[in-house]
Amino acid sequence: MASPFLSLLTFLVTFVFLSSAQSTCRQPPEEKFVCSPVVNCGNDEALRAELEQLKTAVEQLSKTRTCESEVNDTTTDKPQDCQDILDNDETTPSGVYMVYPRDNLGDFLVFCDMDTDGGGWTLFQRRQDGSVDFYRGWLDYKTGFPSNLNGEFWLGNDNLYRLAVQKVYQLRVDMEDVEGNTAYAVYDTFAISPESQNYKLHIGTYSGNAGDSFTSHNGKPFSTKDRDNDDSTSSCALAYKGAWWYESCHNSNLNGLYHLATHESYADGVNWKHWKGQTYSLKRTEMKIRPAP
Repeated sequence: MASPFLSLLTFLVTFVFLSSAQSTCRQPPEEKFVCSPVVNCGNDEALRAELEQLKTAVEQLSKTRTCESEVNDTTTDKPQDCQDILDNDETTPSGVYMVYPRDNLGDFLVFCDMDTDGGGWTLFQRRQDGSVDFYRGWLDYKTGFPSNLNGEFWLGNDNLYRLAVQKVYQLRVDMEDVEGNTAYAVYDTFAISPESQNYKLHIGTYSGNAGDSFTSHNGKPFSTKDRDNDDSTSSCALAYKGAWWYESCHNSNLNGLYHLATHESYADGVNWKHWKGQTYSLKRTEMKIRPAP
């Protein structure tokens, strides 16, 4: 960076020096004119002052460019998701970390799963003990709840959109029943639309051992008890006590009531139809995303 600014300063000094010179001519006997530039000595002080001003201006410009470069470098180095954090240090343990989405709308905290299937997963949902009420309205699901990411939480649809729009992501859903049995479902791509499109779901091809209870929800907008966007003539969110990408109505309902194990009511629990059916509420669920391979 220093070399271009030094060249600029040299040019400016030379320009001012020549501009401040006067051309004096003498007439030799041969009647030929020879002209030579000489400095007007009466302007020495003004010239020095002008040169000092130019020097100061160039130095200030150099500092500004350096600061801008440092800011850009810092922004580039900040992690956009949990995979970036893991790539920076492969010994990073699971826990809560700050991420900096590239939209520059502000950072926020996320829980990173650095253990499952190679790690690098950014969680956006967890159910585990029924301590948090998930039967909430649109605004709560938009902004997320609660602030403690070590327990049960929903990261927030706005934050989820900001994350998932950065790269091509995959989705993993981990599930556990009361007996300690586990299952998972992976979708090779995942994204949601912005709020203006009601956070419409976009997922790819399924793999896993839990059965595919999510593909039927692909392309569906998000619904809550106070915002009905489903395909049914009635509100699925009200009928099944949850908030989800309902069709009419669902094969999965992971934000439903925390009944824990078998329940008499139909399909209003933490249900994944193709693993445990619509009358079994799961003990634990996690929904998480990671950049697709």
